[in-house]
Amino acid sequence: MQVVRNLDLFSVGVAIAAIAILGFVAFLNNKKSITNKTFFAFSMVAVLWNVANYLIFQFDSPEIALWILRSVIFFATWYCFFIFQLFFVAPEEQYQFPKIYKFGLIPIVIAVSLLTLTPYVFKEVTAFDAGKISSVENGPGIFIFGALVISLLVGGTSILIHKMRNSEGIVKTHLKYIYRGAIATFLLYIVFNFILPAFFNNPSAIPLGALFTFPIVMMTTYAIFKHHLFNVKIIATESLAFFLAIVTLYETVFAENLTIIILRSGVFLLVLAFSILLIRSVRREVEQREKLEVLTQQLETTNVKLQKLDQLKSAFLSFAAHQAKGPINNVKGYASLIEDGSFGEVPQEVKEKALRIKTIADDTLILLGNLLDMRKIEEGTFFKEFKYEEVNIVDFVQKLIEEYKVGMTLRGKPDLELSFESSAPEIKIKIDQLKIRQVVQNLLDNAIKYTDKGFVKVSVADEQSANPMQKNTNQSPVANGYVLITIQDSGRGISKDLQEKLFHEFVRDEKTSKEIQGTGLGLYLAKQIVDAHKGQITAASEGEGKGSTFTVKLGKI
Repeated sequence: MQVVRNLDLFSVGVAIAAIAILGFVAFLNNKKSITNKTFFAFSMVAVLWNVANYLIFQFDSPEIALWILRSVIFFATWYCFFIFQLFFVAPEEQYQFPKIYKFGLIPIVIAVSLLTLTPYVFKEVTAFDAGKISSVENGPGIFIFGALVISLLVGGTSILIHKMRNSEGIVKTHLKYIYRGAIATFLLYIVFNFILPAFFNNPSAIPLGALFTFPIVMMTTYAIFKHHLFNVKIIATESLAFFLAIVTLYETVFAENLTIIILRSGVFLLVLAFSILLIRSVRREVEQREKLEVLTQQLETTNVKLQKLDQLKSAFLSFAAHQAKGPINNVKGYASLIEDGSFGEVPQEVKEKALRIKTIADDTLILLGNLLDMRKIEEGTFFKEFKYEEVNIVDFVQKLIEEYKVGMTLRGKPDLELSFESSAPEIKIKIDQLKIRQVVQNLLDNAIKYTDKGFVKVSVADEQSANPMQKNTNQSPVANGYVLITIQDSGRGISKDLQEKLFHEFVRDEKTSKEIQGTGLGLYLAKQIVDAHKGQITAASEGEGKGSTFTVKLGKI
């Protein structure tokens, strides 16, 4: 007798584990879906129904057994209603119920479910033997209950069949499996939970109702595995959770007394709750990973588009710079001819204006050159253009300073002192003259632009290296020391925050960006050029308003 009761408990526990896990998994898959909400409600009612079925034979009191029997019929009413609603709304996520459904069907279900708890359905237990209900006296309400249940099951099945006929592909196949399981389950319920108790006064099969749930559970599970309707990792977690629940129930089945059964049943419920939480956690992880994968793909697609746009932007800037250099060179040429008298003598004021035009054209050409160099760096062709030549760096820098001295008045800085000094009359170095000229010009331009009054001092010094480096014939040769080109000014200085990112592209001082024009590319390109010469470029300043010092360190011959 004890083994039979334990087997009943085992069947109920298996049904609870399977239905509860699937119900929670479906609900957690999409909490906003009306289909998932309905299936969750259906699964919870099925769990309560199976628990009530088991409890019928666990009490020796006919009165208690009668109330439990009535609760079975009560949950059966709602079970049929939710299975009808499931077939009615599936597979929609949102559904607007008609008024007849909300104000007609639902009140009828509520009324009949409450009727099942009264003597109008089951009046009394007429035969109670060894803790089992073998016969009950039915009331007239049993026919109302039966009519509602049959209507709900037939109506729901008709709706499911209609949807199967109008669906295609995997959805149709999935619905077929659910349909077959549902038909098997309904038939078992109707025969053993309604016909036998109602018409043959034999409710002894009611406790086995948990077993009748297995057809729809198994067919739904088969559909999930066969058509991969859920993530593999989630399926594995569900399987593990179900296995743990079954193992816990196995221990309960072979318990020796009621106390141990209660304790192990509690453990089973805890394991079931933990399993549901575990599945919920895994589902969240899977959903987050899937969202991350989607975002990653979107970012990759966006990145490709941005790269293409960047290439188009660079190509456009390169094209525009090339096209603009021609006319500006023409303007510069004509201004030079006017200034040197090639077109005849002109007033001094005209010469000054022509020189001013030439200076502005030079500045514009430098800007366009920076844009073209940026394009070449992106393409990887910038450093291939370098042509190293041996020069006297002292004469090289000094001539450049003389050119700048001529145009100081035209630059609006007539009172700014521009000076040059060198530690030796001649220091040999091998460089790309055009590129190093670009570096020194950029540093000079900045020093003059950011110094309103005072001085700009340029010096070339010879610094011996403590550790001589070997000569490299493929690159700029470095030998027994370094040459330092220093440009010091008494201008606006550099803040500490700006010093850290000064040599990055498009970096400018926001406080002066509106007042002083520029692109933020000059220092970036200067560093690229100096780095290509195996040298160093540094900036130092005690702060804003305290001037700045730029030093270029290059290996000498």
